[in-house]
Amino acid sequence: MFASYLIGLREGLEATLVVSVLVALLVKSDRRDRLPLVWAGVGAALVLSVAFGALLTFTVARLEYRQQELFEAVTSLLATAFVTWMIFWMRRASRTLSGELRARLSQALEVGATAVVVMAFLAVAREGLETALLFFASVQGATTTAVPLVGITLGLLTAVALGWAIYRSAMRINLTRFFTWTGLLLILVAAGIFKYGVHDLQEAGVLPGLSTHAFDISGVMPADSWYGALLAGLFNITPQPSVLETVAWVAYAVPTLALFLRPRRSRPTASPTDSPASPAAQNPPASSTNPQPAG
Repeated sequence: MFASYLIGLREGLEATLVVSVLVALLVKSDRRDRLPLVWAGVGAALVLSVAFGALLTFTVARLEYRQQELFEAVTSLLATAFVTWMIFWMRRASRTLSGELRARLSQALEVGATAVVVMAFLAVAREGLETALLFFASVQGATTTAVPLVGITLGLLTAVALGWAIYRSAMRINLTRFFTWTGLLLILVAAGIFKYGVHDLQEAGVLPGLSTHAFDISGVMPADSWYGALLAGLFNITPQPSVLETVAWVAYAVPTLALFLRPRRSRPTASPTDSPASPAAQNPPASSTNPQPAG
């Protein structure tokens, strides 16, 4: 449940922040007449996301065993790629999200009503499609229970509540810190999804070594224990993983965490007075060597 909740919260909050910024900009610019266009775009994006999730479920139910394993492997690998891109994009864009949306909305308003609908639709559809794909990939093997669906629903509802509170200025959170911590957790979730994709490829016979286990900790972490179920559901850590699964988990998690935690370099901005072409730099004023007394 927590893995699904985290996906719903993270993806939902990104979409909610985009919508709240669009709504706030329209309200502040006294363009409330354009608000129905934003909600129309949001509604269309939600319908598309739900339809995409239903299509994934319908497709995998119609496939034979080997084809089903291959399909689930492909969706797991795609979900890993999407969540990795999303984590690093949000880490970079969280500081400038409002300014970029303001510029895009101004351009959309100049173009016309259709452009506003399309902008809102694309902003939410991207997050919605990613959410459907991530959710589908993360709950493989748990489709007989409604717990993952409850988790992602609670995450989305929490995201909507947080977005509304931020819009109403009733709650202020450090978004950079929020996306950093959730990004760390999602990297571990993505490592588990990637590991599951490799497992599906082994199940389908594409990769060898399904019965070659890296270790066996079932005596310490039984699969039917609450902590075993928690680690398996959140990070896909299982008591008897194959060697290839373990290598895949480590090969993804370690370098991705290292890149994510690497300090961002701030580009130094040259001052106009430091520029060689600056008149002040070429001809410094006399007061720079003989300052006048104050007063």
